[in-house]
Amino acid sequence: MAMKNQEIAFLLIAKNGAARSMFVEALERAKVGDFLEAKKCVEEGEALLVEGHEEHGKLITRMARGEEILMDLLLVHAEDQMMAAETFKVLCKELIVLHEEMQELKRRG
Repeated sequence: MAMKNQEIAFLLIAKNGAARSMFVEALERAKVGDFLEAKKCVEEGEALLVEGHEEHGKLITRMARGEEILMDLLLVHAEDQMMAAETFKVLCKELIVLHEEMQELKRRG
């Protein structure tokens, strides 16, 4: 039995929120020079995003098969959170690289 739209929306919000939290933690680790841990946090965040995308993909598949899917505010919010987390992931990865480069420049003196 397929999950209800509300359940999917809450799942997406939870997964994307957890992913974003991992990306924030990754930046915190990078700030203090713990790049190995920062990269682990990014990987964990990416895994959470994949889980969310899989559920979102199931919803899109249901729509493609002709099932009527009510696009309510909660589902729109969930998709917005998904896109925000994706954007934050990209920025996070770039900022980690910049932190690595800054630390290397500081070492060189």
